Amino acid sequence: MFKCAALLALGSFLLPIASCTPAKKDASSSDSRTVWINSVDDFCLYAPTSPTTIGEAEAEVVAYCTTSSHGTRVMPAGTLQGVHFVKTPDYVQVTGVGDFTKINIKAGDSGGELDPHGATGAGNPVGGEVFGNSFSQGQQYYEWTNFMSDSQFCIRACQFFLFLKVGDNAATNCQHIYDVMGCAWNMPANYDTGTFESCDGDSGEPMGVYGGSTWYQGVNPTPSAHPAPSSSNCKTVPTVSSKSKREESVAFYPLEPTPAPKV
Repeated sequence: MFKCAALLALGSFLLPIASCTPAKKDASSSDSRTVWINSVDDFCLYAPTSPTTIGEAEAEVVAYCTTSSHGTRVMPAGTLQGVHFVKTPDYVQVTGVGDFTKINIKAGDSGGELDPHGATGAGNPVGGEVFGNSFSQGQQYYEWTNFMSDSQFCIRACQFFLFLKVGDNAATNCQHIYDVMGCAWNMPANYDTGTFESCDGDSGEPMGVYGGSTWYQGVNPTPSAHPAPSSSNCKTVPTVSSKSKREESVAFYPLEPTPAPKV
């Protein structure tokens, strides 16, 4: 999220010093597919615009956020029942539980996966983008994965390192080929109900990678999930609920998306 807090006084006018465009106000019918992951109480998830399953709507899901300042739909009160945010050296991740029928996921849906690739390469949802401020202000994450069901969620956005070091691999840490394996297998972490926390954490083993071998979905036997990585410096908050910014506190966003990294 970008804010033009600094204003230039010119006569009776106040002009923004930076070149910015204002965000939309809270819109219950927003079709925004831009997700932000900033903190335990400032993040977004993908879900349908009307009641259906993730599998049926994966190309058209939209962003639902905990705050109206991103110009998206806002999660209704009572949607989130446990949230666990972790920042690691390689990615940020949010996991948890809730009642996601409140954001149009059909009751009984065991869920599905959203990612920037999809079957056609255009992404699920098409045109979906993920941003955040954890590593640098307004950074775009080009590799991310989000699993949603009617009662559980997990979302991870992976840091791309321009100057690659051994072990730095955003695509591997945010792998998207295990779409039927669900949250607990892809992102082993805390999914406790009633706890809302923010932690530092280790990156852990990438999903599907076991030593020097990679397991592929559908190959028997299916390996167990990796253990949940260690975490530290955990801080809890009483709850996470939707919130609206004051209308006079205007949020701003970049004019153009961050350019894709050249490999």
